[in-house]
Amino acid sequence: MRIGELAKATGASTRALRHYKAAGLITSERAPNGYRVFDPSTAVRVRNIRHLLEVGLTLEDVQVFLPCLDGDITSAPPSEKNLRVALERLAVLDERIAAQTRVRDRLAAAIVERTGGRVRTVA
Repeated sequence: MRIGELAKATGASTRALRHYKAAGLITSERAPNGYRVFDPSTAVRVRNIRHLLEVGLTLEDVQVFLPCLDGDITSAPPSEKNLRVALERLAVLDERIAAQTRVRDRLAAAIVERTGGRVRTVA
């Protein structure tokens, strides 16, 4: 399966597939004509990678899931290690949201203060 075919089968861009390959998440061989050739089973792995990225994990986080990327990760119970990685990512996201909320609240307060209350922000 060539890279364009894999992209079409999985909904991933060829650029993303090259990125996954560079990160060591997928592998390919080179055909005599120089094209990348992927095993058709790589489609399952790519779909799982995309699922993990869509739920908020990073490519670095996905590395931990390598042993189970070829199976059905959406219905299998997570391992302790995988659950720990997901919980750590959730904590990072929660802190980022809290930090952005604090910045937003300071900006909203400054707008109200600078306009003498004429302009109110929506919380």
